[in-house]
Amino acid sequence: MHQHPHKLKFAVIGAGKIGGHHSRILRSIPGVELVGVCDTNLWRAQLTAWKADSVAVRDYHDLLGKVDAVVIAVPTPLHREVGAAFLEAGCHCLIEKPLAASLDDAKELLALSEAKRVVLQVGHVERFNPAVLEAIPYIRSPRFITVERLGPYDPRMSHIGVVLDLMIHDLDILLTLVGSEVESIEAVGAHLISTHEDIANVRVRFRSGCIADLTASRVTFEKCRKLRIFQKDSYVSLDYANTSLKIYRRKVPVIKSLKDVEVIRPKLTQSEPIKNELVHFIDCIRHNRKPWPSGEHGMEALKLALQISDELERYEVSGHDVVRPLVPSWVRDLKSIARDVGKDLLP
Repeated sequence: MHQHPHKLKFAVIGAGKIGGHHSRILRSIPGVELVGVCDTNLWRAQLTAWKADSVAVRDYHDLLGKVDAVVIAVPTPLHREVGAAFLEAGCHCLIEKPLAASLDDAKELLALSEAKRVVLQVGHVERFNPAVLEAIPYIRSPRFITVERLGPYDPRMSHIGVVLDLMIHDLDILLTLVGSEVESIEAVGAHLISTHEDIANVRVRFRSGCIADLTASRVTFEKCRKLRIFQKDSYVSLDYANTSLKIYRRKVPVIKSLKDVEVIRPKLTQSEPIKNELVHFIDCIRHNRKPWPSGEHGMEALKLALQISDELERYEVSGHDVVRPLVPSWVRDLKSIARDVGKDLLP
């Protein structure tokens, strides 16, 4: 593709919460014209379009051939259908995570983007969190990683489980930081509100010897999004939500007191991750570059998430209160708490 001296014509497909953020930010980026905001709920599309000084569209087919690039922020089961239509039309696509509902669908999208020679970026927005960008240079051969991503229930995401909804962010970051093949996974979880798992705890072992423990929950009142990395001679503590980062490093071979530990607090730019993500997407379009969260990376994260989902089905509290093997007591406790508390779990 040649460079585009003209304004890039963009559309946002899906006017939910995420689509609303994309629309708002695209309006403010130089060299971009937001041609339309599409949603099957026309009232919602009109509201989002009005705020972004754009036009509302009910059917995405009406935008085919009229735009250079799209952000696809529709429910996951529709990613393949909508993504394939725009890729087929030679349109650059930023598809929200997860890339697709199945590996076959993801492969189809990837193959189409390669055949049409267009940019396919996956919305793994946490890669563009200033704390993550700043942490990467400090990470060397991690040995143990813990991740917590907890928050309140969002009915909009009831069509997928917490692994594909929330944990996939951290799986993508994990694969990026560790850079080693996954050797084994152990996972337990429970569905408390939706028909999919709403809480999950996973241990991932990598070939390199690194072990990662991840917890994701969407039945927690307080929001928490933290990543901790332990490696030889240092410890990295990262807070996604508050965009903060601390690195604890040993100053001498033998530590006798806290004076022998230095604490580095890098100065972070308070930039909006979604804006960083969109600017990167536009740069890849204009200079014909492969995006950092490429279709291939999106597929790797999806593959691991689906493996975890399969494992959860084997070791999950069933709908009939029969506990399957290897479910720890805390999961059973959660099931009874959910029964007692009921709707109080909703925010």
